[in-house]
Amino acid sequence: MRREHVLPTPEATHALGRELAGLLRPGDLVVLVGPLGAGKTALTQGIGAGLGVREPVTSPTFVIARVHRDGRVPLLHVDAYRLGGVADVDDLDLDASTGESVTVVEWGQGLVEQLADEHLEIRLDRRDDDVRTALLVPRGPGWEQRLAAA
Repeated sequence: MRREHVLPTPEATHALGRELAGLLRPGDLVVLVGPLGAGKTALTQGIGAGLGVREPVTSPTFVIARVHRDGRVPLLHVDAYRLGGVADVDDLDLDASTGESVTVVEWGQGLVEQLADEHLEIRLDRRDDDVRTALLVPRGPGWEQRLAAA
């Protein structure tokens, strides 16, 4: 799988998410990094679709974490934007369900990496022409191998 992706439309962002879902398995952590409007939720919606989630995947900004259990693997979708630090993440007790779920965290850089031995970081950005980009950054040898084999 390519490490860098140009995503000219929301549909392209969804398609990347669906493609990534094929690589994901229980216990995986995906950390989404990027400014407002970069496509973090749209990518997560694509991941949800690829995992077979039938209910709407919406930003969990106000509830912080939402679990979608109706796919082939449960999807734990977290928005860490309002969390103050690692202690707040610990208070959520996310590690209680990360072993059986795919966990996708928006705004989680520097806060949630301790939830898994390795993870996939996806750096999203929005260019001046409103086109989004995604850079896949494997954190650990398992992710290096999965991306290379895809």
